Amino acid sequence: MLRFAPSPTGDMHIGNLRVALFNYIVSKQRNEDLIIRIEDTDKERNIEGKDKEILDILDLFGITYSQLIYQSANLRFHSAMALQLLHDKKAFSCFCSPEWLEKKREEAKEAKKAYRYDDACENLPAELVIDNMNPFTIRIKKPDATIIIKDHIKGEVSFEPAEVDSFIIMRQDKTPTYNFACAVDDMLADISIIIRGEDHMSNTPKQDHIRASLNYDKKIEYAHLPIILNDSGKKMSKRDDASSVKWLLEEGFLPEAISNYLILIGNKPPKEIFQMSEAIEWFNINNISKSPVRFDMDMLRHINREHLKGLDNKELSRYLGFADEEIGALAKVYLEEAQTTKELREKIQPIFAPKIIPVEFEEQANLMRNCIQNAPYFDSYEEFKNHIMQETALKGKNFFKPLRLLLTGAEHGPDVAEIYQYLKNYLGEIVK
Repeated sequence: MLRFAPSPTGDMHIGNLRVALFNYIVSKQRNEDLIIRIEDTDKERNIEGKDKEILDILDLFGITYSQLIYQSANLRFHSAMALQLLHDKKAFSCFCSPEWLEKKREEAKEAKKAYRYDDACENLPAELVIDNMNPFTIRIKKPDATIIIKDHIKGEVSFEPAEVDSFIIMRQDKTPTYNFACAVDDMLADISIIIRGEDHMSNTPKQDHIRASLNYDKKIEYAHLPIILNDSGKKMSKRDDASSVKWLLEEGFLPEAISNYLILIGNKPPKEIFQMSEAIEWFNINNISKSPVRFDMDMLRHINREHLKGLDNKELSRYLGFADEEIGALAKVYLEEAQTTKELREKIQPIFAPKIIPVEFEEQANLMRNCIQNAPYFDSYEEFKNHIMQETALKGKNFFKPLRLLLTGAEHGPDVAEIYQYLKNYLGEIVK
């Protein structure tokens, strides 16, 4: 069993989408189910509707799953497991106030030391714990030995007990912390391999320790993906537009092109342009680079153009707001100067919009418009051009400039002779 576990707290990040894609691919390769777990226990940060947006994006990218789980539905299990740890004396009640803990953090900061909980409450006498009416958290006791994590990408990584610490698993309001909820949920779902971003690496020994403390002896595999960097070489954040999957889609990047790019970077594919079905055949999680990868918009644009070229003409036409194969074929002519569906729409829509003709060509354009509207159908551009020239007596700049403006709504672009074959059935509508 594999899982993708997003939080409904904002737009889906391309790093999260990459995690979802890799989980989906590996689930197919291993013939194991993939579940989606919406981690919604942080109610203050949850944004209404973001869970549906996440699911819609997964659907758009063809990421299918066997089950949808909301983490909040498991709260009773989180509480039961915490009580079990208390009963087994593997966890303890901590009555330290937030203010006191903050004071200790500041002292560690001033001493230039890493803050660690001092286990002040670990060995309190039972009567003090039972009779104490103050709010308390529950902390798990730190491990007594080094925790070794074997990672498909990072290799073997060791964590000393002090690094793991006696961390909080249940807050004062009796809600689970992220690491505790996550560890319990993965245990309940019988997860076999966890594929996620390397920013979770510090969480991994804590979650491993929680499951070991609950006597769960199945060894979960791990693969922590390197982060994606922006143009400045820093981790991509919400300030980077391209970090948002929603933004990329709105900019006219195809889901299959985004998938292609995210699978490609930091990897060793047999070819540059591919479909998801092909990636399932050759993908190997062990081949992912250990180093961070830089987001390259130019590369994504190139990949997107290649996928646009491969689209069925009618499907491409629908992306542009039409439904005719000719419009899709016409759009492909513009792929020399456009690389997204948004850019293609900006090229195609002026063709069917009212034309703005410069004053110097108004007279010629009006003359030409009337001629085109009353002209017979011509299959070839040469016949069409010769007829309009003969009827209007226009030539040279006074012919070709207004003709291009009437047919395309732009002063520059592909050769009119090349695009005529796709426009000839729409001439009356185009020049009206």
